[in-house]
Amino acid sequence: MEIGVPKEIKVHEYRVGLVPANVRELVTAGHEVWIESGAGDGIGITDMDYEAAGARIAPTAKALFARAQLIVKVKEPQLPECAMLGRGQVLFAFLHLAADRALAEALCKCGVSAIAYETVTADDGSLPLLTPMSEIAGRMSVQVGATCLHKIKGGSGILLGGAAGVEPAKVVILGGGAAGCSAAEIAVGLQADVSVVDVSVARLRQLAQRFANTIETVYSTAHSIESLALSADLIIGAVLIPGAAAPKLLTRAMLRRMKAGCVLVDIAIDQGGCFESSRPTTHADPTYIVDGIVHYCVTNMPGAVARTSTFALNNVTLPFVKALAGKGYDRAIREDRHLACGVNVHQGRIVHEAVARDLMAA
Repeated sequence: MEIGVPKEIKVHEYRVGLVPANVRELVTAGHEVWIESGAGDGIGITDMDYEAAGARIAPTAKALFARAQLIVKVKEPQLPECAMLGRGQVLFAFLHLAADRALAEALCKCGVSAIAYETVTADDGSLPLLTPMSEIAGRMSVQVGATCLHKIKGGSGILLGGAAGVEPAKVVILGGGAAGCSAAEIAVGLQADVSVVDVSVARLRQLAQRFANTIETVYSTAHSIESLALSADLIIGAVLIPGAAAPKLLTRAMLRRMKAGCVLVDIAIDQGGCFESSRPTTHADPTYIVDGIVHYCVTNMPGAVARTSTFALNNVTLPFVKALAGKGYDRAIREDRHLACGVNVHQGRIVHEAVARDLMAA
């Protein structure tokens, strides 16, 4: 099969769909891999590195899209890229369609079969292709939140770990999954006062045991979230409903009652965000302030640490890329129910139930 890896064009997105080691695996298996020239430049991988692994270099995205049967990307295709996709091609990338009607319509119109990393499942119910990016975003969320708390950034001027005789910052993490747990690890390590909120008592029990009761675990209700929000210095939104739009856990009315200079980091922004006041931002202009509350809502957070993110993502996507290339779309989907859960668009229709439901409701 001919596999194509274009250069990402989303603002400040430097990750790449395949690294040379994975290219070598695919070429050894008899596939032809095309890499758009410069695709790996942002993480220090040159065209020569790819050629040494057996790849061929496409001079432009147009040339690559014109010949590839399987397109392997990182972020969702931008609308100009959708115009280069067509029926018979397979797209494998993050999509987040529940929060992006324009992209969903464009993918349906072009006729591509689109498989979303974020809805591929595993036997234990986890999302194996999303998990490494969630872990990285969770860790980053505390770092960027700590920076946004600086007075010069509009924050309240609080150090997460406090100081001798001065209490630490109160960090509230909404969601105890991969992103939330990773955020808690970093926040605890920086000696903040950490609370994690989740709807699963079993998950809260696991977190309490994991962190040896160094965090507060709180069952999620509107009352508990509101109470925590009013005293918080940093709130991290890490809720996830696979494929679906994120629930709005903080209302605009709550913002007006919160502490001035509080920081909100919305990891769920790819799925529409879990704060009512959230709107997508970029690494070029990551924050804005509403009612005195700093919002960080970058839609490709792991792109800031592109090299780490690229290798972490490639580690988990390779088996699925090999299956798609080796068996073809129809057989690969038929034989792997977890990969089949990743299919969001096929033959001009939205076929993922949660995505279709939320697009209809929007």
